[in-house]
Amino acid sequence: MALSYPDDCRYADSHEYARAEGELVRIGISAFAVDQLGDIVFVELPDVGASLSQGSSFGSVESVKAVEEVIAPISGAIEARNEAVLASPEELQNDPYGEGWLLLVRPSDPSQLEGLMDAATYSAKVDGH
Repeated sequence: MALSYPDDCRYADSHEYARAEGELVRIGISAFAVDQLGDIVFVELPDVGASLSQGSSFGSVESVKAVEEVIAPISGAIEARNEAVLASPEELQNDPYGEGWLLLVRPSDPSQLEGLMDAATYSAKVDGH
């Protein structure tokens, strides 16, 4: 299966994506991360109102193979979390860039997005893993 990396997202080395949506940023994990994890059985996310710090863990994704920490690609305040993914972790596998998003964040420094990889750079990095 060919993995996709949408051009409207920016990507972190730790395989999270950030997609600017007006004043907010939607955060999730890339198709590559989902593919590496395999069958996802549990997702842990922080509460709405909590703060993220770029480069720090904010939750975890557990699969039948491993438990992986999810690392914040940017800093900011959590405006929403995807309750559907908490209830049905398989949503993350089915549609990581759509229904499988994790958090909606109000960035404290929107310029942090510019420090993340674009789709072409990220694709080149993971395709050679």
